Amino acid sequence: MTPAYVDPADGRRYPLAVPRWRGDPAAGGPEAGGAARGPLRITPHAGLGSGEPETGARGVWRYRAALPVEVPEPISLGEGGTPLVPLPWAGAGVLGKLEWCSPTGSFKDRGASVMLSVLRAQGVDAVIEDSSGNGGAAVAAYAAAGGMRAAVFAPASTSPAKLVQARAHGARIELVDGPREAAQAAAIAAAERGEGCYASHNWQAFFLEGTKLLAYEIWEDLGRRAPDCVVLPVGAGSSLLGCAIGFGELLRSGRISRLPRLYAAQPLHCSPLDAAHRAPGAAPRPVLPTVAEGTAIARPLRLRDMLDAVRESAGGTVAVSEAGIRAAHAALAARGLYVEPTSATAAAGLAELRASGDIGAGETAILVLTGSGLKTAA
Repeated sequence: MTPAYVDPADGRRYPLAVPRWRGDPAAGGPEAGGAARGPLRITPHAGLGSGEPETGARGVWRYRAALPVEVPEPISLGEGGTPLVPLPWAGAGVLGKLEWCSPTGSFKDRGASVMLSVLRAQGVDAVIEDSSGNGGAAVAAYAAAGGMRAAVFAPASTSPAKLVQARAHGARIELVDGPREAAQAAAIAAAERGEGCYASHNWQAFFLEGTKLLAYEIWEDLGRRAPDCVVLPVGAGSSLLGCAIGFGELLRSGRISRLPRLYAAQPLHCSPLDAAHRAPGAAPRPVLPTVAEGTAIARPLRLRDMLDAVRESAGGTVAVSEAGIRAAHAALAARGLYVEPTSATAAAGLAELRASGDIGAGETAILVLTGSGLKTAA
């Protein structure tokens, strides 16, 4: 079956040839209800199938054959191909995937490269993103590299330092009064006025087609085998969902015999996935400020998909304290790995999972370190 967008709410499908980030309103439904529509997925497809990674290529575009559409002229800055290094001090079998070595300093370059490459091939020349951090920086950088205009909407309370990178890449910065959700609403309104295509790293399904290639890369890094488990810091979930999609494709094609267990690490101060996984239907946990700002997503759009990813892999979730995050951040830095506190959340989670026995001694465990500490340096 030809790959397509699918709306998980009603099963309707839409062709991939037309830029789209959400489905149409239900027939006869009130127009105001459109704002409540959720993000689309891309139907399961063969991925790399029986094909091979592109000879002589490295990084994300080595796996272009795993994408559901052809991208003849990708926008690339050398994303992917990040180091996988042993972390013996974290336990036998633990390996760190250094995603902070990406061009803009975070794993989001994978998704931005694929998403904007597809959008440009579809005729889009202006994009709109809402972000106050790594997502905005990545979209701004790849838009600049691809000759596209970009606007980044962010809360007015955002630290100016967090927007320096996107501004330097030439993006127009729009500051919006109110909470994070107000910036998203303003970005969507601008897209609906025709100011650009809404290229949100949270909403666009093709962003996940880029982050799924992390799974393919880990598979090749390990000599074409799956690790026992992967531990990731999780906010909106694009790294978690990308790994679930990628390893799922590798399993269906027979390239691996089992899924690695996926573990989502969150700060206890903002841990909706951990709460939903451990106590379905319970009242939401209080949301408090956290040093791990990149995971501070109180109401992630794809929460149900994230729960499915954890459960289908037989993995789990872990919520860590602020003290635990700070200690892990210091421990990583003391060993030469200067990451942002968001990444340290995963390191703190790994320590707890090993202490609890969820990750056994000697198991091959991948710790995904998603962003550079230079992003948050004072």
